[in-house]
Amino acid sequence: MENGIKGKVVVITGASSGMGQAMAELLAQRGAKVVLGARRTDLLAAISERIKQNGGEAVYLKMDVTNREEVAKLAELAVTEFGRLDVMINNAGISQLHRMEELDVAGWEQMIDVNLKGVLYGVAAALPIFKTQGSGHIINIISTAGIKIVPSMGVYAGTKNAVRTISEALRQESGGRWRVTGISPGLVDTEFVSNIKNDDMRKAIQQKADEIAIPADAIARAVAYAIEQPDNVDVGDIVIRPTAQD
Repeated sequence: MENGIKGKVVVITGASSGMGQAMAELLAQRGAKVVLGARRTDLLAAISERIKQNGGEAVYLKMDVTNREEVAKLAELAVTEFGRLDVMINNAGISQLHRMEELDVAGWEQMIDVNLKGVLYGVAAALPIFKTQGSGHIINIISTAGIKIVPSMGVYAGTKNAVRTISEALRQESGGRWRVTGISPGLVDTEFVSNIKNDDMRKAIQQKADEIAIPADAIARAVAYAIEQPDNVDVGDIVIRPTAQD
């Protein structure tokens, strides 16, 4: 069977740990040339070096998805180093969970900046390249939080559902020029929960994650599945979560 991943140039944001790291390592193992972006240079360097030692190709750039110019530079790095950009994975995300009446406005703004504007910056960086090439693939990491709405997750789910809506519009506008995939993970065993500032929410979600969370590699395999399809096959939405998750 033909490997639909080998040789493709893949940019991944939030690539220094968790799902982004798992994507980078799996895709590189299957022959992709990976371009890694995140804020923690030491982790990016270690992941990149490990990929190279295992026979893969990887480069990295310290960047923040809330900075449009830095996201653009990450996409440009793909073209400079490998001559093209085949897949843009907008993976970076953050969650701050409070009931609306607590008015965590700073948390709202942070989630909008990272989860929504960060994705839009990724789209803005990739589309001009895709239009020139005549092909490309955008993969947006969303969340099951946008499917089942619960208290304290209103703004977080809102940012994720905004990305869901944007992804579908982008797919329809493509006219076959690029593919668009949305992947909604449930509870995944990463350090994501540790960034939640609300102590009660962080402890409750971490306890649940410790009980049922799936490995980050499960999300990486879903990403690989979407990428490896023939060019005329667009995998629109994948929901992947623990069997025990509500």
